Parts: sequence; structure tokens; C-alpha cells
Amino acid sequence: MLPQPSTDRRVTSDRTIGAYLIERLQDYGIRDLFGIPGDYVLNFYSQLEKSPINVIGCTREDCAGFAADGYARINGMGAVCVTYCVGGLSVCNSIAGAFAEKSPVVVISGAPGLGERRPGALLHHQVRDYRTQMNVFENFTIASTELSNPLIAFSEIDRVLDACDRYKRPVYIELPRDMTGVIPPVAHAFRSANRQPDPSATAEAIAESVRMLAAAKRPVIIAGVEIHRFGLQDDLITLAEQAAIPIAATILGKSVVSERHPQYIGLYQGEMGLPEVTRYVEDSDLILLLGAFLTDINLGIFTANLDPNRCIYATSEQLRISHHHYHDVPLHEFLIGLRDAGIPRSQRPIPAELSARQSPPSPVKIESDAALRTSRMMAILNQRLDSETIVIADVGDALFAATELTIHDRGEFLSPAYYTSMGFSIPAALGAATARPDHRIVVIVGDGAFQMTGQEISTLLRGGYSPIVIVLDNHGYGTERFLHAGDWKYNEIASWDHLRLLSAYGDADRGVGHRVATESEFEIALHEAWNDRQRVHLIQAKLAEGDASETLLKLASRMGKSV
Repeated sequence: MLPQPSTDRRVTSDRTIGAYLIERLQDYGIRDLFGIPGDYVLNFYSQLEKSPINVIGCTREDCAGFAADGYARINGMGAVCVTYCVGGLSVCNSIAGAFAEKSPVVVISGAPGLGERRPGALLHHQVRDYRTQMNVFENFTIASTELSNPLIAFSEIDRVLDACDRYKRPVYIELPRDMTGVIPPVAHAFRSANRQPDPSATAEAIAESVRMLAAAKRPVIIAGVEIHRFGLQDDLITLAEQAAIPIAATILGKSVVSERHPQYIGLYQGEMGLPEVTRYVEDSDLILLLGAFLTDINLGIFTANLDPNRCIYATSEQLRISHHHYHDVPLHEFLIGLRDAGIPRSQRPIPAELSARQSPPSPVKIESDAALRTSRMMAILNQRLDSETIVIADVGDALFAATELTIHDRGEFLSPAYYTSMGFSIPAALGAATARPDHRIVVIVGDGAFQMTGQEISTLLRGGYSPIVIVLDNHGYGTERFLHAGDWKYNEIASWDHLRLLSAYGDADRGVGHRVATESEFEIALHEAWNDRQRVHLIQAKLAEGDASETLLKLASRMGKSV
């Protein structure tokens, strides 16, 4: 769990509402905040600037939302601060993605002051009425509040931030501009949330699971993204090691455990994944699904063959053992209970073909004049990855090809693999670099997604960060070309000279551009970028015409029938 006060405490009456909100953000480990100021939130921005929180201005609100999301996935919680409606409604898509993928982001929006809300008054940025933005955000946040009543403002802040931490989903706080400096007339007593799981249901669920695991001859764990979101990696690893159970992961949960761990066998993606992983998982007589989302992408466009009779499915929201449903059983208590239950060790071996990732990747023989293909690029990149590298993949073949990479440390692969919103990667790199400035950031992004949010490289340059950005240039929306066969002009985009963008984005000495079209050119550019931790390196990789990863081709074969 994220850090928060473990004992009750009283807040004296000299705290303003804005000051208390800043204090509580820090209690949850938020050291940095992303956003764009506007007149309805300038008073709060002034308080932020005087506080220990580092405020990072972005180029667009949706970019700020993606950055806060990327920061939250690495740090444990993130925050974005925008102005009313023109800012808040612009950030909606980013926050919807964070909700779908359980990323705890605090959205703070300014709003018209209570004293200026006169009947019939049409204030700038207003859409329909004063609650329009609140009504919108209530659809994709787990909790929301308007800090309009000084008597309960502090407790509302506590309630909403606790929900963000507890459920790992975004929350929304609306701050009228004339309330920022208000000092509530009463002292406030903060008390930690009182959470009441059902101990009897928890004990019974653990007992039933232990019996099934003890009887299983071929058990397997499928680890999902919630294991990372709730900080349960150590408990999962201990369980797997003690009981000698192999671990697979979903595509959204890629790197939830180190992919170099001896128990790890690869990504399970149904028919979209490696056949040897699919066979091994589907031949299991007991499948322990922990923190996994049963989405179409995670399940290989629903080609996964997982018999519910052989499944224990546990998430933060539900627990199903075969066809038995248990309620009020927290994921962490269930997992810790299994860990401590003394489950007999499984005798199921892991075939050599599934344990190959534990060894360093074999050297790639560069074919000097060979045209660039994404899978070959991933093999070349894979040789350089280490435990200090964070890989961020945008959607499309940037994501599908990146599944071929071996991530050394846990939680160091970021991608919107469920919500699949293009444009995530460059702003998320800003969030990840801010959360982990000591790590190397590698971004893999298609040229179409880059045109949406690539301008956030400007903020990376301004902040002194040095990511490696690999742009997969196939002159358009490559995934859609395979989903809907035909020579459709709507999949084409304008051709950009990416190398010249760096000088436009900021200090020309802080960025290096590379245009590559062959394997040898890519290897030379990657070598130079890897050995330079002081500058941004943007590699424009011109792909072979019609290139696609095997995973994308399998996905297109399935999804194309519905397009």
C-alpha cells in the first residue's frame, strides 16, 4: 500500500483548503504534479509553486493526463491539475484510460467561484451548467467531490484520496477558485479508513484454494496487472517459489514479475501468443488467475481456452473459485493467505523452450543492408535491456512487437494494452522519467501515435531528461491496414521530418536525431543513443513496406472478421 498516516491526527484551523489538499497529496507519495494552468485554478497553482511539490507544465491537458498516468504506474499514485472544462474535458480520454487500467490518478480541476455563480450568468468555459464537468468525470472516476463546503472539505479530501489508494482508480476533485484560500472554521480530525473484509469468507476461500492446489498435478499462475498496482509482487513470487508453480503473465500485466525469473514462462495470449506458452497454460489442471483483467486483448481476442472449472480467479473486485463466488475477500489477504498456507511443492517441470528467457539473449547477426522489420528491431534492442531500463510502448505494432522483449525488472513495461489509446507513450515517458530519473527510458511508438502527442518531447527536453524514442515509420496507421484489408487512403498520414522537430522543440544541443532504414543503421543509432545519457535521441525507423509482427497478424486475423 502507498504511504499514508497510520494514526489519527488533528489538523489545526490555520490550514486553507488548498494547503490541506497539497499536504495530503504528499502523504500519498506524490512529489510531482502535471498539468496546465488556467484562470480558475491559478490560486491553487500559486500554492503549489510555494509547496514542495514539483509542478510540471505540459503542452496539452491530455498529455498531462498521460504523464500523470505513467507517473502513477511507477510511483504508486499521480496527479494532474487543470482548469475548468476547457482543461478538464480535454483530459477526459487520458483519465478514462487510467480508470480502465486501474492507474491511481488524482484529477484536480479549478472551477468558477461560488460567489460568481449567479443565476443566468454565462461564465467563460461553461458548457451547460456548473455541474457539467463533475457529471462527466463521475462516469470514469471511482470517487469525486466539489470542495464547496468548508465544514466538510478536509474530510472530503480524505475520502476521495483514500478511494484512489484503495481501488487504484482515478478520482476527481473540483476546487472553486474562491475556496482555495478558505480556512475551515472547525478543526479536522483525520482518521485512517476502516476497511472490514469478511474473515470467515476469506478463510473459507483460502481453504478451498489450498485443497485444489494440493491436489493439482499441473498448476500454473497467470499474473495480471493488479499484482503490480497493489504492490503484491513479493507475495506472488514467494507463493510461486514455495509451491514451485510456474508463472505466466497477461499482456497488460507484462513485467508484473521479472521476465528473467526462473518460474516465468512467458505471456499467455491465447492463439495470439507463442504456441508453446498457450499449450502449457491450457494443459494445466489448475489455473490461478491473480489480478488479471479478462479483456479481449488479454485473452487473445477471446481465443483463450480457460475452463472455469479449473480456475481460481481473484481480483480486487471479485473472487471466483470454480463456480463458487466469495464476497468481501481482499486480493492481498487472499494472496498472503495462500502464501502462508504451506502448499505442497508442485512437481511440474518447465520445458527448456519456456525457460530460455532466463539466459541472456543470443547475439543478433546484423544483416547490414536488410530493410528494417519490427521483430528484428526488437531482437536487436532486446540485447541491451537491463534492470535499469523502462520500456514504454504505444498501441498497435509498437505494443505487439514489444511483447517479444524480455523485461528484466518488474513493473518496468508500460503500455495501455487494454484501453489502447494512441498517443500514450511520449507523455507517459515524461511521467516515468520524473518518477525514476535514474532509469533509462525507451519509447516505442508508431508514427501515427507520435503525431498526436510527440510534442511532449519538448517538456522532456526542458526537464533535462534523455529518453530514447524509436518511431516506427510506416507512413500511417499500420494496424488498421491489417484489420481492414484494402488500399484505404484514410490510413495514410502526412510525412514528417522527425529529425528537424528536435530543434523546434527546444535546445538543439539537447537532442539528437537519427533516420535509419537498414539493420546496420539502426544498430549504429541505438549504440550511440545507449551510450549517451545526457541527450534525447529520436530514431526515425523507416520500416519495410507491409511489415508487421506475428502477433499483429494473428490479432488482425481474429479482429478483422468483426471490422
